[in-house]
Amino acid sequence: MAVGLDKLPPLKPVTGVELGCAASATRYQGRDDLLVMRLSEGAVTSAVFTRNAFRAAPVDVAIRHLGQGAPRALLVNAGNANAGTGPQGIDDALGCCAGLAELLDVPTSAVLPFSTGVIGEPLPVAGLVAAMPSAVAALDEANWPAAAQAIMTTDTVPKGASATAELAGGRVTVTGICKGAGMIRPDMATMLAFVATDAVIGQAQLDELLRTAVEQSFNRITVDGDTSTNDACVLSATGASGVRLASDADVRVFAEALDRVFLQLAQAIVRDGEGATKFVTVRVEQGRDRDECLAVAYTVAHSPLVKTALFASDPNWGRILAAVGRAGIEGLDVEGVSLWLDDVCIAEQGARASTYTEAAGQAVMDRDEILIRIVLGRGEWVETVWTSDLSHDYVRINAEYRT
Repeated sequence: MAVGLDKLPPLKPVTGVELGCAASATRYQGRDDLLVMRLSEGAVTSAVFTRNAFRAAPVDVAIRHLGQGAPRALLVNAGNANAGTGPQGIDDALGCCAGLAELLDVPTSAVLPFSTGVIGEPLPVAGLVAAMPSAVAALDEANWPAAAQAIMTTDTVPKGASATAELAGGRVTVTGICKGAGMIRPDMATMLAFVATDAVIGQAQLDELLRTAVEQSFNRITVDGDTSTNDACVLSATGASGVRLASDADVRVFAEALDRVFLQLAQAIVRDGEGATKFVTVRVEQGRDRDECLAVAYTVAHSPLVKTALFASDPNWGRILAAVGRAGIEGLDVEGVSLWLDDVCIAEQGARASTYTEAAGQAVMDRDEILIRIVLGRGEWVETVWTSDLSHDYVRINAEYRT
């Protein structure tokens, strides 16, 4: 069960975004697995994508279409990634775009395709196209919860978030959904995120807002260190509220709301990490720069020994110490490093803290949510990464993924 996640929070409709779902039986039976998101005319859209060199066909097509004009629709299928499929995969993605474009009476290039699921299998275009009329018929601004469920693969719960921002010209809404549980280390797992707002925002400003929000959310989570072939994060601004970001204060207030939604979505992915029983914050303080803080944080977050100790609720702090030491920080003075579990100091000056007791460490490790705090004593930089433990279920889920 996902750590600290129960049910979807209320998801506020965004005027100018309609969502419709349908079942195509691409891989899953008895559930919706196809999502259509229709954007109103004049909507502005920005997106970031995986940095995996083997990026999926829909990623290539979406990037191409983004460069050809304003998107009017997003098309998402779950169960088949259409990755590792060569030129045929491109043709199949374009075929799906063409099928939806005809139904919506928009150019094919106005449709952005997204896929998630098994890599290396041909996309069943005929089944997806056949299901599209049902998805289009279901289009409704209130369908965010159904959409969050339709894009799930190994997720155990749907994921969504909403926020509002009070600007000088009025109130605007930000709502988003995402999917992801394993193959998670976005590098911009299998991760898809779709966020929309009714604020009036130009292309350049939207691009900047998206990059900033992604950098401190989806680019700070990891479940297993694997970057998917299909990762994508999309932000659309419909402008339907008529409210502009008219001042620096408006930009700051809106960015705070946007960042809250992005962070809630990103952390939900970690909380639902395949087989996760712990939600773990790794915060590295007093580093010289961003890169060395992240190097330490990710080395700890990706260590199988640290992650299995977390699963066992074992305060084996030596594993954390060893991970910090092998993070590749040049000139690291181990006597200047201290390690904490929540508010319990476990190591200082390169050795076990004089105040540390096994009982205190155990009390922290027994919790579902844990902070690992690493103080390098080298500077003023701080970076935070969120991760999960590594359980028996993670191995089982991924071993049985295609069965």
